[in-house]
Amino acid sequence: MYAALLLLAAIGVEVVSTALLPRAQGFSHPGWSAIVLGGYTLSVWLLALVVRTMPISVAYAVWSGVGTAIVAIVGFAFLGESMNTLKALSLGLIVTGVIGLNLAGAH
Repeated sequence: MYAALLLLAAIGVEVVSTALLPRAQGFSHPGWSAIVLGGYTLSVWLLALVVRTMPISVAYAVWSGVGTAIVAIVGFAFLGESMNTLKALSLGLIVTGVIGLNLAGAH
């Protein structure tokens, strides 16, 4: 349970950092760049704590897959990015794959 909460925190920090990445303006804005890089550092550190008790194959798949799906949703909802049927179905496949890995890792 503790590892799952840390993993959710790692995903949340990574999503926020990625959503803020455009503000870093190609890392030419020092303040935003420091926030983004600090967020990524914190996210990877949390992931490193998670893999002490969770298989890396499952932890990384969840971290990257769920993070990718949430960033795509944030991009659509808040950053003016487009969403179409193919993108939505592809995100569904990512989530389905993460669920499958979790189920496989539970046995």
